[in-house]
Amino acid sequence: QVQLVESGGGLVQAGGSLRLSCAASGRTFSSYNMGWFRQAPGKERDFVAAISWNGGRTAYADSVNGRFTISRDNAKNTVYLQMNSLKPEDTALYYCAAAREWGPSSYDYWGQGTQVTVSS
Repeated sequence: QVQLVESGGGLVQAGGSLRLSCAASGRTFSSYNMGWFRQAPGKERDFVAAISWNGGRTAYADSVNGRFTISRDNAKNTVYLQMNSLKPEDTALYYCAAAREWGPSSYDYWGQGTQVTVSS
């Protein structure tokens, strides 16, 4: 069982940056692949980025590739999402999730989300 708590969201102007954090409870965090997803009002939840259990593999949605960076610190049971060059279309509720397997449909545990709002 893994509990996830996101933080770091907020209101930022277009072109600005934010860093999201996701703190995980439990002793098995380092065995999970971690992902970030987002959901804008009236839209489905979309994949944003993922990182493997040891940080050796990452994946990004085309829409954020080159602007966002996912990382993790297994000693702190935390995964991060550094978001640069933010655009109004990045506005969404951002969730982190944990998975035993690699892949966008493999996530077993989810946080409650943190809101990111980008003004134009």
